Amino acid sequence: MDQPTVSLWVKMEPFLVGALQIPPSTKFSVHYLRKMSTYVRMRASEGYYPFLSWPMWRHIACGKLQLEKDLAWLYFELFDSLVERTPEKRLEWAEVISSCATEEETEKQKNKLTVDTLQFLLFLYIQQLNKFSLRTSLIGEEWPSSRSKLCSLNGESTSQIKNWNDSYHEAFVQNHLQDLLELLLDPDQLSASSHSTHGSLVSPEAVRALSFLIEGCVNKNRTVYPLHELALWQPLHSKSGFSKISKAFSFPKLASWLRACLTGNPFGTSACLKSGKKLAWAQQVEGTTKRAKIACNTHMVPSTHRIVVMSQVYKQTLAKSSDTLENSHVRIHRCCESFIYLLSPLRSVTIEKCRNSTFVLGPVKTVVHLHSCDNIKVIAVCHRLSLSTTTSCTFHVLTPTRPLILLGNQAITFAPFHTYYPMLEDHMGRTGLATVPNYWDNPMLVCKDNCDWNVFRLLPPSEFYPFVVPFEMEGDTTEIPGGLPLAYQKALNQREQRIQVWQKTVKEAGLTKDQRKTFQMLVESKFHEWLVHTGSQQQLDSLVLPTTASKQATG
Repeated sequence: MDQPTVSLWVKMEPFLVGALQIPPSTKFSVHYLRKMSTYVRMRASEGYYPFLSWPMWRHIACGKLQLEKDLAWLYFELFDSLVERTPEKRLEWAEVISSCATEEETEKQKNKLTVDTLQFLLFLYIQQLNKFSLRTSLIGEEWPSSRSKLCSLNGESTSQIKNWNDSYHEAFVQNHLQDLLELLLDPDQLSASSHSTHGSLVSPEAVRALSFLIEGCVNKNRTVYPLHELALWQPLHSKSGFSKISKAFSFPKLASWLRACLTGNPFGTSACLKSGKKLAWAQQVEGTTKRAKIACNTHMVPSTHRIVVMSQVYKQTLAKSSDTLENSHVRIHRCCESFIYLLSPLRSVTIEKCRNSTFVLGPVKTVVHLHSCDNIKVIAVCHRLSLSTTTSCTFHVLTPTRPLILLGNQAITFAPFHTYYPMLEDHMGRTGLATVPNYWDNPMLVCKDNCDWNVFRLLPPSEFYPFVVPFEMEGDTTEIPGGLPLAYQKALNQREQRIQVWQKTVKEAGLTKDQRKTFQMLVESKFHEWLVHTGSQQQLDSLVLPTTASKQATG
């Protein structure tokens, strides 16, 4: 019987969603993470291993690694958000947190959270994805000193988003496989591994943890298995190095097997662009010279691996609500002067190198990230929002986590979520997103040493206007979920009162028929000028399609 052929690849989501897009702290170098690995395992009886609680991680992060508490919580919560949970569980947690009346009560609830210790170590290690040089690390310090500075946080940014580059993910794991495996060794073997790993044994628990980063298939079948299931499969024991006697894996054999089997991600961005299905969602507008490029792999991959890539949408209005989008990682690239509506529950959204455009998104289960954008408006319910190198962008968001301001941002405006569409609340339920807690107005400056504290502002209520989604859909949502903050609702009410007073004044002015006609023409002229000045005329024109535009197409 022929030996089965195994293909392994690096999972995209831990890098795409889990790796913060900043140069990492030196405190996450191999030297310190090895020390942390020994530290947690030696204190297993105290609750550090195999599961690490928030208080234990806070002790290590703040007391040993000297991270600020907010940053320590960011990494802990970011990893926890990668754990697959049902929408019901996520909504239960949102209810628990929103019911806390004080910071002390909130902290007590956080103290109940635990994460897989070994997977969390791997998660901290892959923060090096966006490091400019992986060859430098501090050696000789027991723990970082208070004088240690964040590495390379000087406003520099990479020319491309490595989080989306699956070839880079594969190279990263291949180049650092030795370090990744050593982080998972028992303390007694870890101490000897600096000299040689030839006789080291890797436990099944360690290989299970490595499934956080690696998965695969057999004989090119589309059924996807986590790494540990393949490594422990009887026909592969001789190759993976598993011994029934020791009930562990030989370090050299396991490492050799992993290197030999690792290949490109068949469900990654590269495969999507090469063999994915090309879509024609955008209606070509008269006078435009560029045609939008849209591709997806949803017809050929498991539901958890869906990708949709959009590029070069130019002076168009694109609107979609369909199964093609649902639970997809969406990348929107180099779009200009457009209005894009993606009204489905999404897994993640990256908006890169776009300008002068508006994006209205369905609920996003993980993260919305903007990179190198200018004059963009984003309207979304999302688990997390993060920004890097953006200028003059506005964000109307509903989010249970603090928006992350990373490197190189200028003139950011945060505002409350201010729209709805008929299926919105149903989509929020399917992604596990609730209306509370909502931290849209409490952003976090992740790189404070190099950020201007005036980099953002909260939209004044006097400048606030609600947004109307100009499409008809079936559904039960008829108002903005959770309503508006009191100050913004009050501003709308006052504006409505002024309009009523103005209408009454016009009605009682006693104008003649000709005067009313002249006045109406003047108002329409001024309104048209406003439409052109704000760019709204372009959006209205692009909504007039050959077929009935008010009905949402699906497919």
